[in-house]
Amino acid sequence: MHHARLSWEERVESLKAGILSAASVTLIFPLTALFNDFLASRYSTPLVNYWVSGAIALFAGFLFGVTYRYIIRQDQNSHLKSGAVLAFGLVRGLAQVEMGIATQSAWVPIVSFAIESVLLFAIARLVLDGGMAIGWIQRFKG
Repeated sequence: MHHARLSWEERVESLKAGILSAASVTLIFPLTALFNDFLASRYSTPLVNYWVSGAIALFAGFLFGVTYRYIIRQDQNSHLKSGAVLAFGLVRGLAQVEMGIATQSAWVPIVSFAIESVLLFAIARLVLDGGMAIGWIQRFKG
């Protein structure tokens, strides 16, 4: 089977998508983290390490941006776009739910963390769609 190699231009566009997505997640993360910390403090002692959580959110945002560009290609299917957001958001969010259940945390902060994940990727999607609409990032043509 013959595999097409990505051109340098495509790789640069993917890098740009990853950086833009990571930046949007990084800018929104502190607000959602503070809200979740406040909510968690009402139920238990918050165990949030902002640096570690922020670094993970930044990395996940980068991976989302690169992947999102390949997922949507030239397609304008809103279900495909929403599916990408839900896939990334639920994977991150459900991992947090699993950890919360394992540590027997209160359910309200757990649900809030899961919602945060979907929200972060939904905002990244909007930023990426905007970046593509104005020509900062080219859609994948492969």
